[in-house]
Amino acid sequence: MTSHVKEIFAGDAPPAPAALAAKVRTLAPSMTRSMQRVAEAVAGDPAGCAALTVTGLAELTGTSEATVVRTARLLGYPGYRDLRLALAGLAAQQQSGRAPAVTADIAVDDPIADVVAKLAYDEQQTLADTAAGLDTAQLGAAVNALATARRVDVYGVGASGLVAQDLTQKLLRIGHVAHAHSDPHLAITNAVTLRSGDVAIAITHSGATGDVIEPLRVAFEHGATTIAITGRPGGPVSQYADHVLTTSIARESELRPAAMSSRTSQLLVVDCLFVGVAQRTYETAAPALSASYEALAHRHRS
Repeated sequence: MTSHVKEIFAGDAPPAPAALAAKVRTLAPSMTRSMQRVAEAVAGDPAGCAALTVTGLAELTGTSEATVVRTARLLGYPGYRDLRLALAGLAAQQQSGRAPAVTADIAVDDPIADVVAKLAYDEQQTLADTAAGLDTAQLGAAVNALATARRVDVYGVGASGLVAQDLTQKLLRIGHVAHAHSDPHLAITNAVTLRSGDVAIAITHSGATGDVIEPLRVAFEHGATTIAITGRPGGPVSQYADHVLTTSIARESELRPAAMSSRTSQLLVVDCLFVGVAQRTYETAAPALSASYEALAHRHRS
């Protein structure tokens, strides 16, 4: 477990029962294998684990009592007793209204109706997990930086590059100076011109994409406010980020690469940033949006 992960979740209020599974999916990659076994057990069978003592859960998962307690604290609970209460609450919620028994594990011979149902459910779960795990204090700080930024540079490659373009387009429509960079060389040469008062954003699901980490590092060292949008809050990108916005961990299958669902969670974070900035700068943002709609209106008239 990295120190950065500790910093992100230290002092947070215990998550609501419904957010427990999202916390597990987000933090599991940064846990030790023994802690992962505990986390997977409580997320997979909340009712069964709620009935266990700390000793019982340690025996069930083949770990120690200390590992169980450390896992509970990493998930946001002061101690194991608080985790058990949350598990009991989650079990009660599931009994009163269970989620549909579908997954995104699409088989090659699935009927198209099943494909639609599985994808729709997976998209909903991705958005719910991202919303549950998003640190609103970090989000608010990022919005504040963007609202007053002289210039915004956004770095992303592949699917994350499309998200970077979406964010810059939104910011441009409300009068902000914003640029999306998918070429790593161009990103770095632009990053060296950033200063205090500018903002640089790196979008990387893995948190380890060198082509976006390097320009973020350069921007960070030149005094810009830096933001990381990532599914791995303990990944390398976070060491150069003033603010970290965590997205849901995507589940990859043969027929659906992780990039698809990771983009869904990234787009939710981008929309949250945009709406927050528009709220903060409403007096200038509203007229700019109206002007852009009017400029394109004739193209939509028959």
